[in-house]
Amino acid sequence: MATLLDMDTDTRWTAVQQRDKSFDGRFVYAVVTTGVFCRPSCAARLPRVENVRFFADNDAAAKAGFRACKRCKPTGASLADRQAQAVEQACRLIEAAEDRIDFAAIAAEVGISRYHFHRLFKDIAGLTPGAYAKATRARRALGEMADGASVTEAIYAAGYSSPSRFYEGVAPQLGVRPGSFAKGGAGETIRFGVGECSLGSILVAATAKGLCAIQFGDDPQALIDDLQRIFPRADLVGADAAFERWMAEVVGFVDAPARGLSLPLDVRGTAFQQKVWQALSEIPAGSTATYAEIAARIGAPGAVRAVANACAGNKLAVVIPCHRVVRTGGALSGYRWGVERKAALIAREAAA
Repeated sequence: MATLLDMDTDTRWTAVQQRDKSFDGRFVYAVVTTGVFCRPSCAARLPRVENVRFFADNDAAAKAGFRACKRCKPTGASLADRQAQAVEQACRLIEAAEDRIDFAAIAAEVGISRYHFHRLFKDIAGLTPGAYAKATRARRALGEMADGASVTEAIYAAGYSSPSRFYEGVAPQLGVRPGSFAKGGAGETIRFGVGECSLGSILVAATAKGLCAIQFGDDPQALIDDLQRIFPRADLVGADAAFERWMAEVVGFVDAPARGLSLPLDVRGTAFQQKVWQALSEIPAGSTATYAEIAARIGAPGAVRAVANACAGNKLAVVIPCHRVVRTGGALSGYRWGVERKAALIAREAAA
């Protein structure tokens, strides 16, 4: 990712001209005629380029004698962050609703115009408010099943008016029959194995379709316990000779990513997660991208937090390279298997 030191003036000025939100946090610009400094995305009237000075951050601009712009407020939360927080609050309100949802009332409560609520919610969350409400209801039904309720009891407890509404909208996405899900994955066969690699303990698991989990840890038993918590009644089958060859290929791929991986995958996620994971797979080995850059690439520049959540939901370490995503400024964070492993993977790929 480019920093102020290796970003030329033309690139910075183009970002200011285009009010490119993806550059917010990467530098600020000051205007000598007004004495203020702004984010690259500031909506204020464009100054003359000869009156512009670029700085790495707010502190540098302030030390040079410039004051923060009152319009874009570069020292506070960005507009994108404020919008993301509003949508996150809306999500919590939707999740808490038990009856028919009044989206206009939710928009008013989070401070978004009812006319912009639908578009902004979709841009940030990756799906419409109505679709999010349906997904929330589905998760509620599945949670009831996992707690031991029958399929019919869970469907009505989640607020569905009839079982047919659940089967039409949700059952096709489960990957297993609702009855099997209600029994904690009963009827689902998952092969798995635990071994050691250069990053510590590794668990590899696969359904009949392909690899469904590659996870790192420090305790082999903890990795197995986690798999059992996800599928408490699934038929977990230990590695046989054939699956040990799969494990060997995965371990070899982790240690030498340039080798590639030819095994089939069973990647399950929401439409938004799939879009994010596809964008991650397009980051070249040895390179990194920021959460903001990934959000921009998938056409949802305000969905930075949602992108981070999608990265955290990845269960196929290295294969879906969420380790290549960094904070603005290049800081390493947010890796579910530990920042030290993330740093090791980035360094390994850069060397290769």
